[in-house]
Amino acid sequence: MATLQWRPEKNVLTTPLSYWIRFISRNSAGTEDLAADIAAKHPNFNKADILTILRAEDEAIQARLLNGEQVTKEGCCSWSPSFSGRLNSPDDPLPSLDQSLKINVRVSPPFVEAIRQNARTERLPMSKKLPLIATARATLLNLNDVLNQEGVLQLTGDNLFFDPTTPEAGCLIQGTRSGTSEQSRFVQIEPGQILLMPDIPAQPDPWNNEYTISVSTRYSEQGTLRTGTYGRMLRTPLVVTDFVEETGILTGKANSPYVALTGGNISSPTSLRIRVVQDLRTDSLVFSLMDMQEGGASGPAVTVTGNGAQTLNGFPNSLASTLDIRVDNYSGLRDMIRNDYSGMVTDVLLLEVEPS
Repeated sequence: MATLQWRPEKNVLTTPLSYWIRFISRNSAGTEDLAADIAAKHPNFNKADILTILRAEDEAIQARLLNGEQVTKEGCCSWSPSFSGRLNSPDDPLPSLDQSLKINVRVSPPFVEAIRQNARTERLPMSKKLPLIATARATLLNLNDVLNQEGVLQLTGDNLFFDPTTPEAGCLIQGTRSGTSEQSRFVQIEPGQILLMPDIPAQPDPWNNEYTISVSTRYSEQGTLRTGTYGRMLRTPLVVTDFVEETGILTGKANSPYVALTGGNISSPTSLRIRVVQDLRTDSLVFSLMDMQEGGASGPAVTVTGNGAQTLNGFPNSLASTLDIRVDNYSGLRDMIRNDYSGMVTDVLLLEVEPS
C-alpha cells in the first residue's frame, strides 16, 4: 500500500512563524479507474457493468437531491442541498441558483476512521516558492480564460510580484503553435494580482487562438529565477466578418482547423460563445451556443459522434438564431478537449456579419 504524502509549508499569517501541513496528491482517479479497481477485486463483474452502475448511482443521487431529499450512503457519505446568500428583507426573492444553491457532502466518521487506521504517511521536502497563477480573466468581456486584445487581463494568485527592471523577470504570453511576447503594459503588479494590457503574439493561422501565460520572478536580489505557468489555456476571440469564407474554430496548434463555421442566420452583428463538452458516458461531444455571461443562457445541446455538418440553434433572445458548423477532425478535437481542457473548451465568436 502506498503512503499519503505531505510537506510542510510556511504560514505567513502567523507570528512567530509556523507551518501548515499540505497533502500532496499522487494522482487523480476517475470513474473508469474506480470501475477497473472494482473489477480487479470482484472478477465476477466486468468493468462495463460496473461503470454503468457507478454512473447510475450518480444519477440516482441527483434525482433524490432534486426531490429535496438528503441522501445518505451508509458508512461513506451524505449529500444535502443548501443555500448561501444574503437577503435584505424576508420578502426578497431567492438569488439565482448559480449563486445560491450549494451541495454539501459530508464523510461519515466510520469511513474516516477506517482510513486513519490503515494509512501510512511520507514526508516530502519543502517545495520551492513559485509564482502561482490561479485565475486569468478578460475584464472587458468579464470572462475567464479569455485573452482579449481590448481591455485588461487580470491575473490572480500568490507570489506573483516581480520587478520589471530585474533581468529575466516578467510576464510572457506564448502561442501554442508559435509566437512569444514579453509583456510591458502593466496597470498593477502585486503579490496577489497582476493587471496588464496584453500584447498578443501572432500565430500562423487565425484558428490558432490558443495561448499560455507565465510569470517569472526573483524573490531576492541573488535568488534563483522562479517561473509559474497558468494551468489552463487562454483563447482569443475569433472574428467572423462574413459567412462566405469558412472560419476555423475550436482548434489548438493544429495546421488545419478541427471545426469550421460555415454559415448562419443572424439579425444583427453580435457576440456569443460556442462550447463543446466531452460526454464520457457516450464517448461523444456535446455542442451548444451560449451568451457572453458566465452561467448565462444557452441554446439546445447537439450531440456529435463524428465528422460532419451540424446546425446549432441560438439561446433565448439571441441575435443569432442558428449557426452552421462542420466537424472536420472529430478525433483531434476530442483528444484536445480531453488532454488539454479537462473535458470542455469554449471559443468566443465576434460575429461582425451583416444580415442578408
